[in-house]
Amino acid sequence: MKKYKNKYRIQSHRKPHWDYSADALYFLTINTQNRKCILGKIVNTDGRAYLQLSDFGKIVETEWFKSFEIRNELILHQFIIMPNHLHAIVEIYTTNTNTCAISHAKSHTKSHAVETHGRASLRELSSIKRNPPIRLPKSISSFIAGFKSSVNTKIDDYIDEQKLSIPKYNRNNHFFQPNYHDHIIRNNWEYQKISNYIINNPKNWNNDTLNI
Repeated sequence: MKKYKNKYRIQSHRKPHWDYSADALYFLTINTQNRKCILGKIVNTDGRAYLQLSDFGKIVETEWFKSFEIRNELILHQFIIMPNHLHAIVEIYTTNTNTCAISHAKSHTKSHAVETHGRASLRELSSIKRNPPIRLPKSISSFIAGFKSSVNTKIDDYIDEQKLSIPKYNRNNHFFQPNYHDHIIRNNWEYQKISNYIINNPKNWNNDTLNI
């Protein structure tokens, strides 16, 4: 772990020199702080595993979908909430800003997995664009920062409304971990593999590395 101003800091998971506002598909994982299982619990019914959302999980789900309603450049492909994290395939597609970001028929099934494809096929990614040392608008980092901020606000409002005796969330008490994991999807094979991983996440929860 490297030091900055004589303090240890977490290494970034970002790909060096990649422009995270570039048109591409991104596999994203966002964890709750300290990986606390506060988004819900995995239950099994008739041999099927699914997530039963907590009140906090319901707020996260609502704010996640809102993020795509207000951002024309984003397309949501696969998505699932787990007890202490969420996985998603998110596409930045700025070529046609009229593209529908998500299906209006949102999934309300017990799996809480959403599949809304923007296009039938993927292009191979071979070029890498330089990434300026700032948070670009309409980038993955800007999207996630906005999403996390809205979740903090809504959950703090919920804490107030319910008069819960728990700390509110701020710069020193994060709801989500400050960082997140991303992977740039480069071909159809990767896309299908990651899609299947997301879909099968609930039934594999007992063996999940994030289940601690």
